Amino acid sequence: MRLFGTSKINGKGHLTIGGCDVADLAMQFGTPLYIIDEELVRKNCSIFREGFAADDIDTEVIYASKAFINLAMCKIINEEGLSLDVVSGGELFTALKAGFPPEKIYMHGNNKTYQEIEMAVKAGIGRIVADNLLELELIEEVCRVSNKSVDILLRVNPGIDAHTHAYIQTSKHDSKFGESIFGENIESMLQHLKDSRNICLKGFHCHIGSQIFEEESFYSEADVMMNFLAELKEKTGFVTEELNLGGGFGVYYSKGDRPVDLKICLKNMLEIVKKQAASLGIKQPKVMIEPGRSIIANAGTTIYEVGGVKNTYSGRNYVFVDGGMTDNPRTALYDAKYDAIVANKAAEASAAEFTVAGKCCESGDVLIRDIELPMAEKGDILAVLSTGAYNYSMASNYNRIPRPAVVLVKDGNARLAVKRESYEDIISNDIMI
Repeated sequence: MRLFGTSKINGKGHLTIGGCDVADLAMQFGTPLYIIDEELVRKNCSIFREGFAADDIDTEVIYASKAFINLAMCKIINEEGLSLDVVSGGELFTALKAGFPPEKIYMHGNNKTYQEIEMAVKAGIGRIVADNLLELELIEEVCRVSNKSVDILLRVNPGIDAHTHAYIQTSKHDSKFGESIFGENIESMLQHLKDSRNICLKGFHCHIGSQIFEEESFYSEADVMMNFLAELKEKTGFVTEELNLGGGFGVYYSKGDRPVDLKICLKNMLEIVKKQAASLGIKQPKVMIEPGRSIIANAGTTIYEVGGVKNTYSGRNYVFVDGGMTDNPRTALYDAKYDAIVANKAAEASAAEFTVAGKCCESGDVLIRDIELPMAEKGDILAVLSTGAYNYSMASNYNRIPRPAVVLVKDGNARLAVKRESYEDIISNDIMI
């Protein structure tokens, strides 16, 4: 088991985060509960902000908000000097309500609706990342009707085969995202944009996948994209001003995960861009990256109350908790691996191997398979670690289970960032007919 950030075990043998005893947080806010280590979030922001910077190249770090977004998180990201990536009208609405500067917002999505594009254009966001020719035409229409103009990036697919789960690879040749740099559509799109009065193409965006541990994948991406920019300039005369290399930096979840050294990797990515620009004789573009998971994942912990322990006829030991796939669907979706600790018995040695299962009416509602834990009992608090990314943001009301609350902890203080849903919240949009 590996603890991150401010997580510690205190003199009572309890897990603490941000100076707060997790058992006390369970009493105060109830369970399940998402706990966010604010100090670690800010530290991770600074690692990217300072690591992806150089005196001789213009850079920008853009937080990929789909990993975890709410009003409080938007405020932190803005205070830390990062920009924001949104992928839907809901995420954009949240950012604007939080007072996030619209000029620092980038909007993604492979199938944006007219209403979403209209919201982005009217808000005056920094960039729309266009996915395909039909979307360009839709952006053009919105701008014409609104009598506004917009700067965009084109999402392209560099064909890098990143070694990660198939569901989170985004750069293979059959990906639903972007246009292949090896196809002919790019030149058609450039011609379309050349004649546009309302759309200004600033450059290109790519993203090779998520949870990547091989730094060579990021270096290949930078190299391939710089060669693409040179070929495009030679063929069409287009000079790229901005290059967004996306994110995908893997994080530690459980034994065997080996994340890249970010300080080294980020520096090397910039060096490749600079050297290739000089070697290929092209303008050095502004370079952006979009970390999401790598900023928030290890800063999150989900705590549950243990409802009981069960030993099956086959010999499997279960620990049942009061949450499950409704607050963390990643194990069911991706066979994701997590570590956990019994928060009120954090100093005790492991007693047996358990499977941690949730309360949903699904055999697949399992959070962790085969983990060594102390002998858990009804009323114990189980803390599942590194749940900051794609847990709260992917939570659902399956089985009409309310979504948990979110608290930020720092310097011994806990602040409620998202209220716990009630049963009344669940039926609030129902209509009796």
